[in-house]
Amino acid sequence: MTLLVATASWASDVWAERFRAALPGRRIVIHGEAFDPADIAYVAAWKQPPGALAGLPNLRAVFGLGAGVDYIMEDPDLPGVPVVRVIDPDLTNRMSEYVVLHCLAHLRQFRRYEAQQRAGVWEDDRQQPAARDVRVGLLGLGELGMDAGRKLAVMGFDVAGWSRSAKAAEGIRSFAGEAELPAFLARTDILVVLLPLTPATEGFVDRRLLAGLARDGRLGGPILINAGRGRLQVETDILAALDDGTLKAATLDVFQTEPLPAASRLWTHPQVTVTPHNAAMSDPAAVTAHVARQIARLEAGQTPEGLVDRARGY
Repeated sequence: MTLLVATASWASDVWAERFRAALPGRRIVIHGEAFDPADIAYVAAWKQPPGALAGLPNLRAVFGLGAGVDYIMEDPDLPGVPVVRVIDPDLTNRMSEYVVLHCLAHLRQFRRYEAQQRAGVWEDDRQQPAARDVRVGLLGLGELGMDAGRKLAVMGFDVAGWSRSAKAAEGIRSFAGEAELPAFLARTDILVVLLPLTPATEGFVDRRLLAGLARDGRLGGPILINAGRGRLQVETDILAALDDGTLKAATLDVFQTEPLPAASRLWTHPQVTVTPHNAAMSDPAAVTAHVARQIARLEAGQTPEGLVDRARGY
């Protein structure tokens, strides 16, 4: 059974070679090459080219190559087959590294001291809160949010999380549903966004949500970290909130348009840290091994790990 690698620009040849190593004996083809559509049983996709999922009569499943699957779920040609997302310890660890790094950077005033070094200024006001004094709120408590929350708790942060349905994890206070969102925001000094992108969450991080964050924290104002999806945020609202003090600072790894346009004021705003959507890069060796395991499960009549609930979109 043939596997089709369908990516818009993400090193399709590298992925194909990894799949050939992970799935010996199977034919691996790349979108754009010549192949018989009837031979394709599986597609491994990352922002697949338009039409890549159409006209595959024997398709059995689509596998995402990243943590999110919004680009698959929004494809008008997506047939009614299982969609499987990546659940991989390597990717999860990388995301947690990013979240912990930037929570600590804000806690320890890294940008301030970096600017002081460039200016040759030796200055410290000695008003340094401890991690236990800072309340981190995780917007999204899936696999990534849970792991990041546990690691933040080990560092001493006061950690809570919000999700659509109630979740339980040691060291993380749980809030759930629309009714508990205001209370969650009101106790949050650093908001970490790790929600999946669905029609219900697009534009979720807007002016109204940011205005609900805590005003009594030890960091001098609330801070936003988005390592989820760019379309979760309204960038004009984030800039307005930074300009008027509703937000103290923001670290953004994802954007409504990527690459981030050169004209965007996010590049130059003094309170914004920009990273190029690299919070949790997928390791091809780890991801292809995961896909190979899920193909084996499907062909054994078992449910694959990471099966997407099509009603929820994740």
